[in-house]
Amino acid sequence: MTAISSAVMQPVPAALDVARIRAEFPILKLRVNDKPLIFLDNAASSQMPQPVMARWIRYQSSQHANIHRAVHYLSETATAEYEAARRKLQAFINAGEEREIVFTSGTTESINLVAHGYGRKFIGKDDEIILTTLEHHSNIVPWQMLAGEKGAKIRVVPVNDRGELLLDEYRKLFSAKTKFVGVTQVSNALGTINPVREMIAFAHEHGVPVLVDGAQAAPHLKVDMQALDCDFYAFSGHKLCGPTGVGVLYGKAALLEKMQPFKGGGDMILSVTFEKTTYAPIPAKFEAGTPPIAAAITLGAAVDYLTAIGMDSIARHETDLLDYATDQVNRLPGVRIIGTAEKKAAVLSFAVEGVHPHDVGTLLNEEGVAIRTGHHCAQPVMQRFKVPATSRASFAFYNTMDEVDALVAAIRKVQKIFS
Repeated sequence: MTAISSAVMQPVPAALDVARIRAEFPILKLRVNDKPLIFLDNAASSQMPQPVMARWIRYQSSQHANIHRAVHYLSETATAEYEAARRKLQAFINAGEEREIVFTSGTTESINLVAHGYGRKFIGKDDEIILTTLEHHSNIVPWQMLAGEKGAKIRVVPVNDRGELLLDEYRKLFSAKTKFVGVTQVSNALGTINPVREMIAFAHEHGVPVLVDGAQAAPHLKVDMQALDCDFYAFSGHKLCGPTGVGVLYGKAALLEKMQPFKGGGDMILSVTFEKTTYAPIPAKFEAGTPPIAAAITLGAAVDYLTAIGMDSIARHETDLLDYATDQVNRLPGVRIIGTAEKKAAVLSFAVEGVHPHDVGTLLNEEGVAIRTGHHCAQPVMQRFKVPATSRASFAFYNTMDEVDALVAAIRKVQKIFS
């Protein structure tokens, strides 16, 4: 009889039934240039499954009205569904309180909300904001704008040749002047998974709040606000199999209550006179005007869909895809992978010797393979690796090993044409 270990066994995520999942994505049946669509641009925006589309249609056809205040049936129904979506997002990221979930138009607005609502109030002349080389422009430009207005300074965490943050250098940047940290959990350009939990803990030892850009993490990893203990977390719906035009800002309630609103208008007030406005409690204080009602409700359906599949299973499948793609692309002479961190999410950026990335993307499109080319709104990353741009294939749970093979075959065809 085999002895049973006394160690606690970690559950193995269930294997995905990818064929069944793909059947729920109508767009994956599309043909491009008379070839099956192979969609490998998921870091830019994922596709939407039929059950999520159906939720959008059901809202628009039988529940639509503006929310809050009105007492008629449709408004009360829409309000209930909108607030139910907020609770779904709270559960999805394990936020401590429902009121810590603010609906925005996306990651970019979420970060700008923090830069204006927190930064303009609490960051001043000669204060310092720590960012990293791996940031998307959305987590650089708002802080530069704030620094320019306030006379603050930006400090930057460097990366090594693999695209991993240098934590010793990060720690050295802290001083009495450090007032804020902004860091991406997963690099959109390289796929690097940053050690954000460790970075947050160190910042908190110095009394410094941390915003995490989770745009590339929330669709691929199980994220937990209680475990991370970050102060703010931002992500977008359209990368989560949801619609465009909606995103989430998580913020610790105590900080949100201290912040000033980013936008003024209807539904974010308790009372208004020409002498004074009293703001509504959070999260309403940050949701001025008519919010993205249909999009938020549909995003709630999207996280239901992902939760039913299982984020651990999604992460495992995408890791298998990335490992296989990395191995296959590494076998191609004249192709260099940009970003080889030990811990990566499902992003594969590469450069083909002698071929501009835009030409790579154009020729791959002829084969029905959709990738992203350019600087990926991460120009400091391109500068660090001394390339003007890269070709980027990014995977989702509905992609297959056969699609990886098609990607590799298409790259070989590009090389043959340019040889």
